[in-house]
Amino acid sequence: MESYFTSFASNSTIPFTTASVVTTTAHSGGGISSEVLGYIAVIVAVLLFGSNLVPVKKFETGDGVFFQWICCIAIWLTGLVLYGVRHFPTFYPIAMLGGFLWCTGNMATVPIIKTIGLGQGILVWASFNLLSGWASGRFGWFGMKPEIPGDPVLNYVGVVLCLVSAFVYMFMKTTPQTSVEITVIVNGPTEEEPLLTPSAVPVRETESVIYDRLPPVPKRVIGTVMAVIAGVLYGFNFTPIIAYKDNHPEASQNGLDYAFAHFCGILLSSTGYLIIYCFAMRNKPRIYNQAILPGIVAGVMWGVADMAWFIANDKLSETISFPIITSGPAMIGGLWGVFFREIRGKRNIIILLIAFAITITGSVLTGLSLSGASKNATVTGSM
Repeated sequence: MESYFTSFASNSTIPFTTASVVTTTAHSGGGISSEVLGYIAVIVAVLLFGSNLVPVKKFETGDGVFFQWICCIAIWLTGLVLYGVRHFPTFYPIAMLGGFLWCTGNMATVPIIKTIGLGQGILVWASFNLLSGWASGRFGWFGMKPEIPGDPVLNYVGVVLCLVSAFVYMFMKTTPQTSVEITVIVNGPTEEEPLLTPSAVPVRETESVIYDRLPPVPKRVIGTVMAVIAGVLYGFNFTPIIAYKDNHPEASQNGLDYAFAHFCGILLSSTGYLIIYCFAMRNKPRIYNQAILPGIVAGVMWGVADMAWFIANDKLSETISFPIITSGPAMIGGLWGVFFREIRGKRNIIILLIAFAITITGSVLTGLSLSGASKNATVTGSM
């Protein structure tokens, strides 16, 4: 198993040339085609991105800052394991910039949900994540070389359908489960004292933050702008790596060799934001001990999913991987919603099935848009 994973992770990638298309008929040493490997990576990424928050579902995470930091530690540790499996390849600091972009966007998610709600927030940031990631690869922004799919029309239609699916999910009404209330007692009770006393209830939980005091219209505008910025930052988090690879052919062309540096950028940024948060909270951060272990599990799942995304970008290109991986997790999340009975009723199930159909159709068309590449392109690298 270990030797297979090492062989799997060490396959070199095929660099894109300007205004050219990559063939997908090349095969790895193990006999698996580059295209098949890419789609396997897409499936892994979609499943894990859609499930990585399930372990924390029944635990309070507060404002999310401490929870994100725990997740980022687990992400970094997952990357460290990969770094060792890859025999400690060259460290590329440029990849840390992508980690900073992702972490900065992720820091905005809690304020976004507080200002415009979860459904609207996900719709906006997921849409701009998809568009910015897809467009940067398709048109060659920020020093990247354009990645032209085999069938551009199919690709455009697939992207539009993936975007439409995000709007359909918005019409569902969910019934979230009540989260567990967690309190922290500074001075432990004696055996005769109750576990919960009025003095044990953290008053800070009821304190409002600045965006809670905003009028409705400015609150919505600020939340929407933050969601747009977060989505764009998410979409560009691979851009520094791909641009560097495109302009430095002597550097490693395997995206996994950049993953550890990317995760280092995530952890350093998250730690920096946590320090700022502690100062802002006057050294009284909201820490939820019961969320630590679930946060580690969630971070490991996210780390593996992101590694799979690196592979998908290499084997299929951002033009193919971004529309599928940014829209697919909503399907998995919907299935978890049905399992936990958050999505109930005939109307909601019908809407969910319609969204599934649109997402699957868009993903299939996006995937098929790569097929024509093998007919006209020339292999520019070896597997």
